[in-house]
Amino acid sequence: MINEPAVDVLIRKLGTEEDPVSRYALCVVASKRARQIIETERNRGIHDFTGRDKELLSACKEIADGQVVIAKD
Repeated sequence: MINEPAVDVLIRKLGTEEDPVSRYALCVVASKRARQIIETERNRGIHDFTGRDKELLSACKEIADGQVVIAKD
């Protein structure tokens, strides 16, 4: 389970005060970003992931840092 960054922090980073995102939207964005990270690592030839953060944790950290944003249609 991911405790840091907190879910509430991630929700605030993706949404706004007037239009907050749902937990479901957070899950979708984080999982899509995690899949992108995995694909990038495979394309680089990286197959050994021991001793590193899991891809989902990396995605959540990127959301918390403001590097990943949600695109609404």
